[in-house]
Amino acid sequence: MDVLTHNFSLYGKGFLGTVELTVYSSVLALLLGFVMASCRVAPVGSLRVLGTAWVTVLRNTPLTLLFFAVLLGLPRFGLVLPFKVFAVLALGCYTSAFICEVLRSGINTVPKGQGEAARSLGMTFGQTLNHIVLPQAFRSVIPPIGSTLIALAKNSAIAGAFSVTELLGTYKTLNELGYSIIWSFVWIAVGYLIITLSISALFNVMEKRWGVAR
Repeated sequence: MDVLTHNFSLYGKGFLGTVELTVYSSVLALLLGFVMASCRVAPVGSLRVLGTAWVTVLRNTPLTLLFFAVLLGLPRFGLVLPFKVFAVLALGCYTSAFICEVLRSGINTVPKGQGEAARSLGMTFGQTLNHIVLPQAFRSVIPPIGSTLIALAKNSAIAGAFSVTELLGTYKTLNELGYSIIWSFVWIAVGYLIITLSISALFNVMEKRWGVAR
């Protein structure tokens, strides 16, 4: 218990760092995932190619390699930003590929007749997607989106290797101070558990309110 009480501020900074990474990256992933899912089901071939390429490349690229590409590669092209921003970009873009596929699977559960009926009423593709298809698809994809964002929270630990303040990285300082590595990791695990259980609780509430009735 001493490792926590004596280093509460250190744990607090790491915990808040992980929360910030999770929140900002989740917002980016949801936005990009929505855009790419729209591209995947768009009637325009070039948009479908773009969405497919985005998902194929990012889902098959190791996240650590993507961190190297973003945090160390982009500055070589003159784009210099705080490492935390680069970490959010890497996490958000990587996770957006999975969000995209989750949303696309939800869109595919909506009967085609609903889209055809909307088009017969003169609605455009964007109107049909936003007002008819996505509201129905969203109800079926709440649980998998929650699981994907929980994975994002745990993946944020990689950012610590690139000088970004986050929870897992606190073990280095604690180890240098001579604290037990086992208890250091126990309290780090508790921190991640709080974050992931909070996300799970949020999506459980959303599922009960808006999810598909069972």
